[in-house]
Amino acid sequence: MFHALADRTRRDILRRVLAGEHSVTTLAAKYDMSFAAVQKHVAVLERAGLISKRRAGREALASGDVEAVRSVGSMLTELESLWRGRIARIDELIAQPTATERNQ
Repeated sequence: MFHALADRTRRDILRRVLAGEHSVTTLAAKYDMSFAAVQKHVAVLERAGLISKRRAGREALASGDVEAVRSVGSMLTELESLWRGRIARIDELIAQPTATERNQ
C-alpha cells in the first residue's frame, strides 16, 4: 500500500476517486501524461486494494475504497505511536546523567 501512495500522481488519483467514480479516460485528461501512464497508476492503486474498477460498456470506471484508506490511516497512527514512544525513551536516556556526571 505504501508503495502505491508514494507517488504524488497516484495520491491525487486516489483523492479524485474517493470523491466519486471517474472513468480512467476522464482521469487521464487531468494529467500531463499519456493515457497508458495514468492507466498504470490506476493499476498500481487497484493492486494495492485502494481503488476498484468496473466496466461500463467501453469505459473502465474507478472508485476509491474508503475502508482501505481508513486502514492505512490506522496503520500510520500505530506506527506514529510506536515511534513517538521510542523517541520519548531516547529523550529519557539523554536526560539521564552519565557515570562521570554522577561521580562529580
